[in-house]
Amino acid sequence: MAASSSAKVLSTFKPGLFNSKVAIVTGGGTGIGKTITRELLNLGCKVMIASRNVERLQKAAKQMKEELDKDGTADISYQRCNIKEEDQVQSLISNTLKEFGKIDYLVNNGGGQFLSSIGDLSTKGWNAVIQTNLTGTFQMCREVYNQWMKDNGGSIVNITINTISGAPGGGHSGAARAGVDNLCKTLALEWARNGVRINNVAPGPIYSETAAANYKDLPFLTNTIPIIPCKRLGTTEEVSATVCFLLSRAASFMTGQTVTVDGGASLYGHLIFKAADHENSEPYTWGEYTAPTLADYYKNKNPK
Repeated sequence: MAASSSAKVLSTFKPGLFNSKVAIVTGGGTGIGKTITRELLNLGCKVMIASRNVERLQKAAKQMKEELDKDGTADISYQRCNIKEEDQVQSLISNTLKEFGKIDYLVNNGGGQFLSSIGDLSTKGWNAVIQTNLTGTFQMCREVYNQWMKDNGGSIVNITINTISGAPGGGHSGAARAGVDNLCKTLALEWARNGVRINNVAPGPIYSETAAANYKDLPFLTNTIPIIPCKRLGTTEEVSATVCFLLSRAASFMTGQTVTVDGGASLYGHLIFKAADHENSEPYTWGEYTAPTLADYYKNKNPK
């Protein structure tokens, strides 16, 4: 399990790595975003956290501010921002520049979804998830570029999901994140001349207090362990370490890439979906269909 949100930050990176740097972390008050924020602060960064829930932001910012080295360069501030709303995104970027003077890094961690099969999904629900996860990410990237990074460079990391095997039960989120993956590739090409790098981190099954609360009745967490080659859930610290690497100069020759942090799960099988047994797939053949069928498989597996 991941360390408690109050555990001491023990970053694997050199102290002072991000001294006097400035970052925005959306969704930075809970879960993976909060861990990323705490590590950035621990490494000397000034961080603006943002989300829709201002009370949660206030609580998180207060807690993390108390952890800061009073003689260090780190600082934290917060602003309410619904990334679906263009004017709020523009305000977040401009206010960060007013408060901290620059923006070196953007971590697009804010997002959201709910479980639903596509057949049961309303257009309203589809649009809400697409607007948050895809349009929100686009607006954050565009605004930080136009207001600062176009002339000053910077590094962007988007938190996505692994979509290579589809996203049964979350097709709206899978479609949005696949869009983010392609957007990342496009921006990596368009903005390279401006000194802007952009990459994605795709976490697998990661344990956090937030995830445990959101998915406590679902097989999203502990039931996935047997099909994860590492045979455990991931931690928010493991995602944060990957983000910090991609933001740092150590990744200065990486852009347009997606780094998967999932214990090998994406190489092994689908985490939450199992195709139902059926006999409804009609073969195309020029003669008799003689290949083994599912019935043959079960007959051989369980001979009388």
